[in-house]
Amino acid sequence: MNGDNDVNRSTTHTGPFFADPALVAFGDSFYLYPTTDGNENWDSDNFRVLGSRDLREWTDLGEVLRLGRDVPWADRNAWAPAAAYRNGLYYFYFTANDNIGVAVATSPTGPFIDSGGPIVARGQFAGRAIDPAVFVDDDGTSYLIWGNTVAHVARLAEDMVSIDPESVTAWEHPAFREAAHIHRRGDIYYLTWSENDTRDPAYRVRWATGESPFGPWIERGVLLEQSPADGIFATGHHSILRVPGTDEWLIAYHRFAVPDGDGFHREIVIDELVHLPSGDLSPVRTSADSIRLTQPALPETLDT
Repeated sequence: MNGDNDVNRSTTHTGPFFADPALVAFGDSFYLYPTTDGNENWDSDNFRVLGSRDLREWTDLGEVLRLGRDVPWADRNAWAPAAAYRNGLYYFYFTANDNIGVAVATSPTGPFIDSGGPIVARGQFAGRAIDPAVFVDDDGTSYLIWGNTVAHVARLAEDMVSIDPESVTAWEHPAFREAAHIHRRGDIYYLTWSENDTRDPAYRVRWATGESPFGPWIERGVLLEQSPADGIFATGHHSILRVPGTDEWLIAYHRFAVPDGDGFHREIVIDELVHLPSGDLSPVRTSADSIRLTQPALPETLDT
């Protein structure tokens, strides 16, 4: 994020609209797997992927999965995906009709092949089965995180398409709504999540610290929130990425599109995430100068 950030800054937003970004790095490229936004009641039935070499110029690389056609067991509410790489394969986790599914591909742009059914089924655990995230620990163990009103963490099996049901750990907090995410720096594990409703201007991100991916978690406060003076509202549903080979960290999230956005017309923003020497997280400075993905270019190919 160092250097000139003027690319993709704008005072208007003409679409397309995206939300719930999962920011990852595969090979020498960055990818964003978002929710396709812009429709009332979030009724999208497909997922797309955006790619970049430099985090500033983004390209729409096309559709990677469509419910109903590619996922026969669900046909609506294509929300909040996540992605991971292991053993030469790419794994795409997604929300579909209050289930969490997983699809597999040999390329980050697909085609992704559905595993055949939910990895977490609707009603299987407390709360709603939405908003998956993936955390890979320093020892290579992978975890799936998900939930609305109740957060859950579970170890992923080696095949990455199933979880260890005995490992499922629930976490409840009065300020937890959705979009739980885990990352680690040094010996500290960080749990971050969204509070309030995505249609609420006060939608924001809070954080906690722990000693393992299962906690116990100590709540630390607000990480990211609205800035009414700048016309910025509803900053939430994020993902966090350590830039490979560096100690530079990024947070991607959505907010009401600037200007005149709402809970169904949201834009993706990328800012720096700063870890202080104490281990605390510095509140994210969101502004009109944040990198915005307002008008991705037409599809092309990014080699990994």
